[in-house]
Amino acid sequence: MPHSRTRMTRRARRIALIGLAALALPGASALAQDFPARPIRIMVPWAPGGNVDITARTIAPALSEILGQPVVIENRPGAGGMIGSASVAKGAADGYTLLLGSSGTITVAPALSRNPSYDPIKDFALVGPIHSVPIVLTASAKVPIRSYKEFLTQAQARPGQVSVASAGTGSSNHLAIELLGRQAGVKLNHIPYKGSGPALTDLVGGQVDAMMDQLTASLPHIKEGRIRALAVTSRQRSAQQPDVPTLIEMGLPDYEVITFTGLFAPAGTPRPVLDKLQSALRQALARPAVRERFAGLGVDLIEPDYKAFEAYVQRDFANWRAVAREAGITMD
Repeated sequence: MPHSRTRMTRRARRIALIGLAALALPGASALAQDFPARPIRIMVPWAPGGNVDITARTIAPALSEILGQPVVIENRPGAGGMIGSASVAKGAADGYTLLLGSSGTITVAPALSRNPSYDPIKDFALVGPIHSVPIVLTASAKVPIRSYKEFLTQAQARPGQVSVASAGTGSSNHLAIELLGRQAGVKLNHIPYKGSGPALTDLVGGQVDAMMDQLTASLPHIKEGRIRALAVTSRQRSAQQPDVPTLIEMGLPDYEVITFTGLFAPAGTPRPVLDKLQSALRQALARPAVRERFAGLGVDLIEPDYKAFEAYVQRDFANWRAVAREAGITMD
């Protein structure tokens, strides 16, 4: 009898669990149907006017129209983008607060921090990738470097003397320089600036030999002939500069660096809500007006292959963490 009673108790528990699961399914469906019922907020962890902010303001009107609710932008800069990003990671996982994340906040800053305030892999769920921008290695028109091969020859002949500027210590551009030196087997003289603007000014003036920077920022100077594009860091050549080879073509088979943007939600956001947000983002990025705006900015839209993009983000984070540790670079 006791054994029979135990079996009945277990059976009753199983029936209860099945009943709870069945009740949960309509709830998830209802959640997807009701979402969104109020305005959605996109957190931009940088000041207004930058690349990430422009991206958010480009997609927000289309998302608002598709979802039927206002989509508002909130700028919360600080700590290399980590303050605004952490606020989303630790916020409610209900789909109403999203992060316009970029390589700077999703892979670079956490990789360089000894005690990051969020885990970029575990604390976010991907809504979808948006666009990427390759970094370009350029040389001043005032120095005798006209190709990547000439750059490499000079770096090999003068270890630690070829100066390469970046937007600042710990920036994506800085890490791209460190990775280049490691993979090419040369020692470069990194010159950090407080932003791309002053670095480009000195590059044009010949105060530094070369620079790593986003192609979008360097493109006007390249077109005017004030600086020379030597190689891009993406896997494929850029449509903006199709004659400029990739570093992969130039003999560095594992070299790939892009700066990306994507839309992220807090981990734990219900799947039906994520599905609705992903569908809305796909529709927004397919709109001609949105595509034209991004084309004018010189960025490359990323195909909505979620698994491939998630895998890239994981590789990028692991890669920069290794580079930062080897080079002794931290943001703390």
